[in-house]
Amino acid sequence: WDGLDHEVLVAQSHSPGDDLAFIAGLAPYLRDRRYIRIDGRPLIVVYRPALLPDAKATAERWRTYCRDHGIGEIFLATTQAFERTNPASAGFDAAIEFAPNNIPQRDMRHEVELVDPAFAGQVFDYRALIERSLRHAPPGYPLFRSVCPGWDNSARRPGRGTVFAHASPAGYQEWLEQVCAYTLQHFEGDARLVFINAWNEWAEG
Repeated sequence: WDGLDHEVLVAQSHSPGDDLAFIAGLAPYLRDRRYIRIDGRPLIVVYRPALLPDAKATAERWRTYCRDHGIGEIFLATTQAFERTNPASAGFDAAIEFAPNNIPQRDMRHEVELVDPAFAGQVFDYRALIERSLRHAPPGYPLFRSVCPGWDNSARRPGRGTVFAHASPAGYQEWLEQVCAYTLQHFEGDARLVFINAWNEWAEG
């Protein structure tokens, strides 16, 4: 998908053979002693398992392959970019927040002066994003927390992007410190991970 006119450039199709080819291609990295691990298990993050025909079957193929090929147990995590479901429903071990997605927003488009009067996108308040994120209650399954230093994807959606106004280094610091404190309280050892979304993503500002 090219993100502009909904033309599909390379279609995503999945099969059991694809599952095995993928995990076989990943295997050398999973064996590397430098690879990120949780309780000794290599971490694999899947963006949207819901797009797989049968995520549970895929997860089990990967686990079986890794056991059979000397890698051992793996740790599967899914982002909550769109779906907010218990990762166990897809055969996964944990979920990862995908800030700013799935955090209720306060629209402030009519409170800012727009450079482009034809702008048809959305403007949200970064300060409210932080406030609402910090009200988070544990969901009953492992959920790694996430923050974003700012957000403006106008680069790939000219005139209709999503912009977070009032993002600042001080606000980002406050949010990150609070999420780190939460992580220290709710996780142990090398499961104490915090994810930063779009840190070096030009298309997200």
